[in-house]
Amino acid sequence: QVRLEERGGDSVQSGGSLELSCTVSGTLPYDYYMGWFRQAPEKQLEGVALIDRDGNTIYAEAVKGRFTISQNNAKDTLWLQMNNLSPEDTATYSCVATRNWRLTLAQALREPHRFGYWGQGTQVTVSS
Repeated sequence: QVRLEERGGDSVQSGGSLELSCTVSGTLPYDYYMGWFRQAPEKQLEGVALIDRDGNTIYAEAVKGRFTISQNNAKDTLWLQMNNLSPEDTATYSCVATRNWRLTLAQALREPHRFGYWGQGTQVTVSS
């Protein structure tokens, strides 16, 4: 059983930075994808960034160049460094994990239903 726990959500001013972390308990599938989805009020769930065991990454266009996803060697901690935040980044951010289901990272980023493991979410609020 995999458990995910996020930390780091906060309220910041536009242009500010935050780092989210996700602690993984249990054993991830060997062929895992892990990452972050977010959901803003009255908006659809959106894939933010994913990473695989080898460190390959993918980002949503909206965050490319501003957000960085990373993991430690033990694969039990995931981070999302978020820079130059804007009010459009305001959302609940959830840490997610799954086996890769033979999807590409790009496909998985568009298919949140593939992710069987979800954290409870952490709130990020960016004010202008």
